[in-house]
Amino acid sequence: MTGHRDKLENLEDLRVADFDFDLPEELIAQQPPAERGQSRMLVMSRTSGAFQDSSFAALPSLLNSGDLLVLNDSRVIPARLCARRTLVRERERPTGRIEVMLTEPVDKNRWRALVRPGRKVAIGERLVFPAPTGEIVLEAEVLERGHFGERLLRFEPTDDFFAVLDRIGHMPLPPYIHRDDAASDRERYQTVFAHERGSVAAPTAGLHFTHKMLQALAANGVEVARITLHVGLGTFAPLHVERVREVHLHRERYTLSASTIDAISRAVAEGRRIVAVGTTVVRTLESVALRAQGSALEPHSGETKIFIAPGFSFRLVNALLTNFHLPQSSLLMLVSAFAGRERMLAAYRHAVEARYRFFSYGDCMLIG
Repeated sequence: MTGHRDKLENLEDLRVADFDFDLPEELIAQQPPAERGQSRMLVMSRTSGAFQDSSFAALPSLLNSGDLLVLNDSRVIPARLCARRTLVRERERPTGRIEVMLTEPVDKNRWRALVRPGRKVAIGERLVFPAPTGEIVLEAEVLERGHFGERLLRFEPTDDFFAVLDRIGHMPLPPYIHRDDAASDRERYQTVFAHERGSVAAPTAGLHFTHKMLQALAANGVEVARITLHVGLGTFAPLHVERVREVHLHRERYTLSASTIDAISRAVAEGRRIVAVGTTVVRTLESVALRAQGSALEPHSGETKIFIAPGFSFRLVNALLTNFHLPQSSLLMLVSAFAGRERMLAAYRHAVEARYRFFSYGDCMLIG
């Protein structure tokens, strides 16, 4: 861990409000770039805090031969569904429209979800999900209520649940994108290397990559490995606490293959940089390092709810490609832990002044 003064801030003293910055509404990207990979990129030194304006196209010249670039290959599912309420004893009488956002599978038929308007949906009620043609293609019973509209749903078994989602679901664009999803979002709110379906939000740093960029990096001697972390809405949810030490994140599922563990272990042994593409990769790798406690890394699947804030000691990640994050968010706290809170907020102030585009469809930073 490098000795940044502000990285040594006492976690007990930090407030969520200490990670605030002024962001004009018009800088929140509502659409992806006209072509994938055309984003601007702010390049920042982790050790000095110096930064310079660049572009994502320059990435091959900014990474070193031998660097290990780690991607998250989770695939976003069309998790936003439209439902109608049906009382248990009056199943023949569907009522008003309800929006259901799937957030996490519990088992084959049960899912955690956010329901709006939540106050209308009680335990024991049934929700029906119509296709565009009108027929009911899914049904679910409400088993539990939680805070902030959370529900546990049990779906009636179907031959191919994900095929039904592909038919009736909408891409789960973040709430700060003030438009309905379009047909193009099926492709643009998905990385070109997405494979393992299960995320309900995109690992957005990966959205910049094209197949051509990955080929250029490989030609320059950059090694590529993949992890899978299924992104849940909890990562992006507003924090309802005042003190940073009170922040707790939802669990997210991850998998590391034998080939990825081998690539990471070789990079560490040979002193080569590990470059994480996105905060989801950081959280996965640092969770795995903590789990190993100095022992050899092993391929496995698990869950993490790791929260990274200033004072955290990074064990595996040496550089980070990431988008610009929400004020007062856990993700801004993570990048502040990586490069220093004061330095990161200074870089964000520059990004605002230079009119960078923010959040999921926005521009990116390379911190190394």
